[in-house]
Formats: sequence, C-alpha cells, structure tokens
Amino acid sequence: MRKIFSFGIVIMSLLLLVACGEKSKEDVITKIEETLEEMNGYQTQANMRLQTGEKEQSYVIDIAHKKKAYYRVLLKNDQDEEGSQIILKNDDGVFVLTPALNKSFKFQSDWPTNSSQPYLYQSLVTDILNDGDATFKTTEKYYVFETKTNYQNNTTLPKQEIYFDKKQFTPVMVKVLDQDGEILVEVEFTNFKLNPTFEENMFEMENNMTSSLFGIPVMAEGNIAEQELTVLYPTELLGSELVETTEVDTENGKRVMLSYQGDKNFTLVQEKPEAFETTAMQPKMVNGEPVSLGFTVAAQTDNALEWSYQGSEYYLASEDLTKEEMIEVATSITAQETK
Repeated sequence: MRKIFSFGIVIMSLLLLVACGEKSKEDVITKIEETLEEMNGYQTQANMRLQTGEKEQSYVIDIAHKKKAYYRVLLKNDQDEEGSQIILKNDDGVFVLTPALNKSFKFQSDWPTNSSQPYLYQSLVTDILNDGDATFKTTEKYYVFETKTNYQNNTTLPKQEIYFDKKQFTPVMVKVLDQDGEILVEVEFTNFKLNPTFEENMFEMENNMTSSLFGIPVMAEGNIAEQELTVLYPTELLGSELVETTEVDTENGKRVMLSYQGDKNFTLVQEKPEAFETTAMQPKMVNGEPVSLGFTVAAQTDNALEWSYQGSEYYLASEDLTKEEMIEVATSITAQETK
C-alpha cells in the first residue's frame, strides 16, 4: 500500500507541474517573438558593467525603440562624463553623438542588425533564433537561454546568458562570457515598458545634440581648452615597438603622433582640441561601423579607428592591423598611466 501511495503522489506532482503550465523552449521562443511582433516599441533603463580591460567600466543606459527602425541609446559613463554618448538611428541614418564635445559621426551601417548588442531586445532574440544549439532552462523567476554571440570584430566573447521575465517575456539580465566562462560584460535592465508614448522629436539628431538627456551634458563651455593633453600609450603592441614620437602645435593646442613598427605597423594620433569642426548639423561621414571599445563607442573603417576619451581625440591608423587587432590596441590604451 505504501508503494502504491508513494507512486500516486509522484503522479499527482507531475500532473500539477503540467497544470501549472511550465513552458518548453519552443513555447518561450514563440511567446517572445509574439511580444516583439505585437509591440509598437519599448523603453528601458539598464546598468552595464564591462571587465574587458584592467579596470571595470560602468554605464547607465537609457534605451528607446520605436517600430520598426528607430533607436536611441543613451550611454552615460560616470568615469568620463564629457564622453557620454548617444547612438541614434532614424530615417536619415545611424549616428554616434557626443553632445558635450559637439561631435557627431554619421555611418553607412546596418547597425544594430550586423552584430550582437547586449542591451537591445531584438538583438538578443535574433541571437537565440540564429543558434540552433542554444540551451534553455527555467528558474523560479526567469527563463534562461545560453547562446552564441555575433561580435564580428571580437572573438573573445563567444557566449552569453540571457534572462527573460516570466510574465512579460522581456529581458532582465544578460551575461556575456569569455572562452573560460568568466563574465566580462553584464547588463541589468530596469523599468522595462512596452508600447510607451514617445515625444515627437525623441529620435531627431538636433534635439539629442542640444538637450540635456538623462544626465548627459551638452556642449561644454571652456573646460576642454583649459586641460592639457595627457599622452597615453598602448600596452598591446602585437610585436611592434614605438620608434618615433612627433609633437605638432596646432591652432587648438598640441597633437602627438606615435609611430610603431615591427610585425604590425601602426600610427596613433592624440590631441585635445579646443573645439570640434563637426557639429550637429554637419556630422562627420564614416564609411564604417560604430564599435564598442568598452569605455566608449568608436568609429571604425577598414584601416582606421577613431574615438574620444576624457576630452581628448584618438586616431589609430594601420594597413597591417585587422579590425579586431585595432580594437585590441585601442582598448589597451586607457589602462595606462602617463609615461
């Protein structure tokens, strides 16, 4: 009798689990796709932490998306407030704006569909759908997927864990992992709102360059020129060495050119200009892609990489470095003390 009774309890427990509606991997994917298809847009905040260099970088992010192709991503870096940025996509193209420096890039780019974006709902779902070997599990609060990533110029981040809310089927957390399973990028979402009402000019470039948004400062007055250029040196040299340093006085201050030769020849230019030639209405055209360096979003072409950091401008050029190697050199620069 005891065995029969125990067997009956097991059967009842299984029936209760089925009745509670535990969803399969396919059920959850279908529901997530339906949520994306039926919504008009979303807005959310996130905290992003990156451990891709010698020191941790952190961002506060505000993400807004309006169907089908409008995006605004505000990235505020507390360690470099002047370098806080906005990634914008509208009918005119893809832009990276740095309002405090009055600087803007316009890209001929398929962003955000051409690479994994850990803070964009659509990108996370695309990575799940594109990975036939994606794993799935259920916890008390979340549906969790582990998938391959699609970082075109970064092979050091091959996997990610994506946590979805069980009620709303929206992302809660993303952990991007290296080859050893260590977490190098972590994104935590808060206040995820589906179908919000957007201001009429939210996705217009001029409005985003001239309005103080989410604590991102607009054009700074006078504080750029007062600071001197601090020359930074890369530690990732890829078999090359510094062979020449050239300093040039310009109308706006000092420009320093570092020439490296060896297995991979490249030149690194640094300067701290008083003002930038490009403005909100005249963005610098880039035949390339916006790429994350961890501490900033850079503009990358086949043979060059350009970015801003703490009010200074950096330009890395090489016929020898691959796109991934340019990123390696660039990300090794800001970890250094003054030489």
